Amino acid sequence: MKTRLAALLAIAFAMAVLPARAEKPLKDYSFIRGVNYGMDGDQVVLERDLGYAKRINLNSTRIWLGYRFYERDPQAFIARLKNYIRTSNRMGFTTMPILWNGNDIDPATLKPEFRPRGDAYVKAVVEAIKDEPGLLMWDIMNEPVTNDYVMKATGEEKQQHIAEITEFVRYYLTYVRKLDPLNALTVGYEFSSQLDVAADLEDVISFHDYTVRRSTIEHAYSVAEEVAKKYNKPILNTETGCIGRANPYDLVLEIAAEHKTGWYLFELMIQGYWGEIHGIFYPDGTVRDPSTVAAIMGFYRNRDLNTIIKPAPNREGQPEKALKELEEALNQKDDHPVFGAHLHGAAQTDKILDAAEEAADLLEAAEMVPMYLPPTAQIRYWREQPPEKRDREAIRKFAYELGLELKKNCQLY
Repeated sequence: MKTRLAALLAIAFAMAVLPARAEKPLKDYSFIRGVNYGMDGDQVVLERDLGYAKRINLNSTRIWLGYRFYERDPQAFIARLKNYIRTSNRMGFTTMPILWNGNDIDPATLKPEFRPRGDAYVKAVVEAIKDEPGLLMWDIMNEPVTNDYVMKATGEEKQQHIAEITEFVRYYLTYVRKLDPLNALTVGYEFSSQLDVAADLEDVISFHDYTVRRSTIEHAYSVAEEVAKKYNKPILNTETGCIGRANPYDLVLEIAAEHKTGWYLFELMIQGYWGEIHGIFYPDGTVRDPSTVAAIMGFYRNRDLNTIIKPAPNREGQPEKALKELEEALNQKDDHPVFGAHLHGAAQTDKILDAAEEAADLLEAAEMVPMYLPPTAQIRYWREQPPEKRDREAIRKFAYELGLELKKNCQLY
């Protein structure tokens, strides 16, 4: 009896002092609210960017690794990776590292003679962080068949290339499983129609969706759910959201919520190569589209014509007052016989900008103007210039056209 009690106490003590770890991959990842990110910045940038993500309740990042970066300086690469995952964990984020990237795959890496180099890289990475509490799962390869090696091939050659990549992916699923029997494995396929080829070896079925309509997005989820049901495994959408692919952030997030599926937006920051069509935050913490942040927080744009209440900015007559102020500002005269021109080019532009700002605020609040370049951004640009350097004629033209827009939208004829 004493021996049994001692054994139980030893187990309890071990459970108390050892870090909390999942015994096996989870059955549900719907709680994941993630972003794709990189670990290129220094510590200050990393903590700044993750700080933005934390403010909107994101909880995971998916990051690109690469054997070329590792081989340049293995020790520094591993140190940077460890720092990233530990910093992220401290700030409340799990991490999904991507070991290989199919988008820029070098066909030479698929050959048997490359395998020792590939194994050395993968082993170094896996053994370095497999016991880190911030590790969520391994993504073996991002978009395996979305590359020139496949897409520029045709016929039988194309099928051979796909088979070659699939064998590579399945090999590393098995290899990583041997190195790390505990943490979950996935492969980030671009389309849900591609999921069947490695699903038997994965713990989580992950796909990307950049399709163009509600119906096609819904279909992508339906296909992924069928594969998940077939293999009895959970799903994740590990890349979605692109304003250049008719794949709006607020729409894809609403559909993900309806399907109770975790997700990773592409991507956290508006900068670099993808800055024109992807991203949530600018480096200064401002955002491109507040509807993206709202959708991340679970609030979606009303698209039901039966319940939408259209804004009426002229309900209290404010646009009429704004138009009168615009007219007065644009009709200012050069009263001073000597300094009139100077006054027109300097102080008098403030009055025009004041009137223009009121009109802009009314239009923006009612969403009656395109917001990719808000009128108030142009006004701010001019206000930040010394009055004597402002382009008065450009300001007058802008204010006049803004007045016409306000008049048209409020039907003030």
